[in-house]
Amino acid sequence: QAELVESGGGLVQTGGSLRLSCTASGNIFSITTMGWYRQAPGKQRELVATISSGGSTRYADAVKGRFTISTDNTKKTVYLQMNSLKPEDTAVYRCNIDYLMGGMAFLPAAAWGQGTLVTVSS
Repeated sequence: QAELVESGGGLVQTGGSLRLSCTASGNIFSITTMGWYRQAPGKQRELVATISSGGSTRYADAVKGRFTISTDNTKKTVYLQMNSLKPEDTAVYRCNIDYLMGGMAFLPAAAWGQGTLVTVSS
């Protein structure tokens, strides 16, 4: 199992910026994708952004042009740079990885962070 530790959440004003970080550790042979999801009260969880091991990125339409996902593969860390924040971005953000667990044979697995709260005020 892998463990993900997140940081960077907080309270910001509309138009402000925030950077989220998530570092993975544990029995990880390799990471195939890393991403960020968010869930607001009363709403379903939604994909925010993902990045593959090859550097290919995907963004939700609601954040495209404002958010940027990036990784530091040496540190097994994924970042989410959030600019031009809006009240609609308020949610608990969780990072996710799809990875291969090492062993006698590689085992596909997934891990989730504990979540960090982002609040955007007017």
